[in-house]
Amino acid sequence: MATVRSLQSFAKKSETIIKRSEEAKRETTVLVCTGGGCIASGSLEIVEAFKSAIQAAGLPHKVVGTGCMGPCSKGPVVRIVPENCIYQNLSVQDVERVVSEHLVGGTPVQDLLLTDDHPEKIIHEEKESAFLGPQRKVVLRNCGLIDPLDIEAYIGRRGYQGLAKVLAGMTSGQIIEELKESGLKGRGGAGFPTWLKWHFTADSPGTEKYVLCNADEGDPGAFMDRSVLEGDPHSIIEGMAIAAFAIGATQGYVYVRAEYPLAVARLKHAIDQARDYGLLGEQVLGTNFTFDLDIRMGSGAFVCGEETAL
Repeated sequence: MATVRSLQSFAKKSETIIKRSEEAKRETTVLVCTGGGCIASGSLEIVEAFKSAIQAAGLPHKVVGTGCMGPCSKGPVVRIVPENCIYQNLSVQDVERVVSEHLVGGTPVQDLLLTDDHPEKIIHEEKESAFLGPQRKVVLRNCGLIDPLDIEAYIGRRGYQGLAKVLAGMTSGQIIEELKESGLKGRGGAGFPTWLKWHFTADSPGTEKYVLCNADEGDPGAFMDRSVLEGDPHSIIEGMAIAAFAIGATQGYVYVRAEYPLAVARLKHAIDQARDYGLLGEQVLGTNFTFDLDIRMGSGAFVCGEETAL
């Protein structure tokens, strides 16, 4: 992977990647959820089964492992695009039927399609689902659609364009004002305006400043942060880099629980890719901006909560 050494080079390269990504949307692709829940149900074996069956059928279709698609209780979940046909609870034995009947024959396998539970009905497209249809994904916009291990899949969805815009000439004040106009707030319960956090930090007199991402989740069954880290880690990196530029930081830390090994592995991979690409480290994209990231893993809820832990 060649390091991009200027904003101009990144603009040119990203334009090519975005164009290629738009063209690829017309091609039949098999998206297999490889989020933590679906992996536990055997989705990695499903990925390999699809690759083998598609190759045996002589088809040109790609098979892509993605982050979480949403219906975790129905995993392994597979989405066929561009028609957005979703299959649920697939087994390795089901893959041959999907390839022969759907990808070759052109007819979706009715008894394997996603169903709504209340009332129970077959879902032919995502928009028909009572659960998925009304959703407007913002933070999770890329999860379930891109390969989290491929930085160019993220760039193809216009990733890192916000960072490039900032580096091209925005001031700290302009960034914070845009954040204020957006109305972005924290989701931890207090609803504290994000722009105020950035404003206070940017105006503080300290010379060494840091960006901290708290990706630990203490609520039982809460996996929002994990889903983003597993399915779209580059969005975390880009957001932290923009925050660093706005407040004048050169170092960031992601605090994540050790019980999220898949999320940690994918974030580490994404950080390495971003460094190799020139999006992290010294003189990001050839500018005077320097920023790098490190991961700090928690020791588990029991240890972290023990009275002598600090």
